[in-house]
This record gives sequence, structure tokens and C-alpha cells, in this order.
Amino acid sequence: MRLHRNLCFAVIDGLTLILNEGKYADKVIQQLLKRDKRWGSRDRGFVAETIYDIVRWKRLYTEIAEVKAPYDRDNIWRIFAVWATLRGIKLPDWSYFESTPLRKIKGRFDELSKTRKFKESIPDWLDELGVKELGESVWTKEIAALNQQADVILRVNTLNTTKENLQSLLFDDGIETESIKGYTNALKLKERANVFQTESFKKGFFEVQDASSQLVAEFLNVKPGMKVVDTCAGAGGKTLHLASLMENKGQIIALDIYANKLNELKRRAKRNGAWNIETRAIESTKVVKKLYDKADRVLIDAPCSGLGVLRRNPDAKWKLQPEFIDKIKVTQQEILQQYSRIVKAGGQLVYATCSVLPSENKEQVDTFLTSDLGKDFTFVKDKSILSHVTGYDGFYMALLEKKKN
Repeated sequence: MRLHRNLCFAVIDGLTLILNEGKYADKVIQQLLKRDKRWGSRDRGFVAETIYDIVRWKRLYTEIAEVKAPYDRDNIWRIFAVWATLRGIKLPDWSYFESTPLRKIKGRFDELSKTRKFKESIPDWLDELGVKELGESVWTKEIAALNQQADVILRVNTLNTTKENLQSLLFDDGIETESIKGYTNALKLKERANVFQTESFKKGFFEVQDASSQLVAEFLNVKPGMKVVDTCAGAGGKTLHLASLMENKGQIIALDIYANKLNELKRRAKRNGAWNIETRAIESTKVVKKLYDKADRVLIDAPCSGLGVLRRNPDAKWKLQPEFIDKIKVTQQEILQQYSRIVKAGGQLVYATCSVLPSENKEQVDTFLTSDLGKDFTFVKDKSILSHVTGYDGFYMALLEKKKN
């Protein structure tokens, strides 16, 4: 591979914003890709994937480069040189790469790779927490899997098309996909491509959604005609899936504390042809109280550490703090206590997270079931999804049923 100066500058500029100013990688990359209209898909892919790669392995690369935050521009070029050298890319004769110790880089890589926190490029506290919650053996395999680049997975919108028809249309666009065993409406791209430019996306034939995430709506056992409440709907990936499973029949009420996310859901619902979704921003407790004992099904896709989705959000490793996890666990239990009251007698509830930590998952459900409100529910089943087992995101989901009066 030959390095091009303008693409490398874009990478350095992006890394400066992410590593020094704490900007979100996906937002920075989105902006950078608009920088030069002449860039083709390969150029854009280089910028995006190189930035994600360096952010993902930040601890390892900065250790090898012997630089510490805050990183000046020379430091970031040193980190870039480490990335390129370890990938066997010949460094051009640019001033930024003068005196790059090629042999030392490889030696340091071999040495540091013997220690998990460097090899997997994670903070000490996160490594300790992973071992404590999952055990040494499982954590070692799980964090390695969470450091792999995520596949692009589509969920077919069955309100508008079939899996076979979508495969055929994408094939005509030069995008090859394959079905995934055990995932009803999922298609995996054989090679990465910008699917958002396709007519199929514009017509609402699919959404991009990880395979593990697609299991959550199915876990809720929805049927056409039901009244369903998605309590932490966000921009509505799972809400839209519920609409397709319900064949647009019945009612879905999508709640969230962020009105801007619900506005995005409205736009997506229109494109998807999902007409049975009503959005309600939670501006006061009255919004939730009005729904007490009304819903056949309730989804609580709870806020969490997001450790199960590190493959697509590698910068989260550096933003996450142990105090946040402690706080979010309190919030999770509060949400379970409050939103469980929306379920009517005989109805069902799914509590889900995109975390792999038992303390955010099964332990939260166990705590809830021993509480006063939780005693009205029975545990039906749960599913813990680990990335190193499936190859997809880490997730948890538990199905509870409210006892009949």
C-alpha cells in the first residue's frame, strides 16, 4: 500500500480531535469524509478504517511510540508510524517519519503483546473489572473479540420487501450479502460498502442493525394488534423492528427522554412505512404514569456501559469511567422499577442491554425480582450473548411475565 499525503493529513487531523479533544470518532469521521469530493470509496475507507484502528489500539500504539497525552502533532505522526509499520506499510520519505525506529517498534510490539491490557489496548480498571465479572479465561476471549472490526449487518424491513428481493437488488448494485443461520431477517455484507447510498435504503427496504440487536425485538413475543411500549426507544432501531414484527397492526408507543432522538425515529419510521408508531418525549413522570397497567408488552432497552458494542465504538474504551458504570447500574434499577409498572396483568417485559457484565444484566433482573414491584413478575427466560461465541455484539435480554390478578 502506498500512503497518500492528503489522506494521511485527514487521519492526523481526525486523531487530534478524538485523542485530545474527546470528540466522538464516528462524528469526526463523518465530517472528514466530506473534505474532498474527489475521494473514492477506497480513499474514504482508508481514512475511516485507519482512524478507527488507531483509536482501537491507542494504548498499545502510544506505549510503543513512547508518547503521552496530550499528544502534539509530532506525537500523532509517531503513533501513525507505529500503525503503518505493524501493518507492513512502507513509510515514505517524509519529514514526519525521520528516525522512525522500525526494528524497535516490532520488538516492543512482541514484548507488550504478552500482557493483556496492552495487547487488547484497554485501561487497567476495565481489565480488572472484566476479570472480576467474567473470569480470566472468558474475559481474555471476549475482549479480544470486542477488538475485532464489526461486520456490516442489515435487517430486512419485511413491511416493504423480502430478504430474497433485497439480496437481488443489492447484488445489482454490486453489493453481495449472505444470510446468517439463526437470524430470521439478517443479511451480512461480504465486503464493506456504503449501503446508505442505495435505492433500497432510500425506499426503506432495510436498516443497518447488528445481528445480536435483532434478537431483542423477537424476544418480546409481540403479535399484530398488541399495545407495545418501547421505553428507551432512542432513534428507534428496535422500535422499527417491532413494527415489522407486528405487521403495522396495533400500537407502539416509543418513549425517550431525548426528543431529538424521537424526531430521528419519526423520519426513519416514515422511510420504513411503519405507521403504528407514536412517539412521546418523557418531559415529566406523568407521561409514564398515564401508561401504568396498559401495555401487553414493554421493552426496556436500558442505558448501559455499552461494553458489548466496543467493536463499533472503540473510542468508548477511553471515555468510559468506573464511576459511570456504578451510576448507570443505579439508573438501570430505577428504570426497571418505574417502567415495569406499564405492563398489564398477564403481559410481558424484556429488559435488555448491550453490555457483557453480569452486574448490569442478570444481577439487575435478580434484584428487581426480589423487590416489592418485582414480586408481581415471574422470570421466563434470558439470553447472554458474548461476542467471542457468536462473532456479533455482546448483548443481554431477559423475558419477565406479570402475574395475572
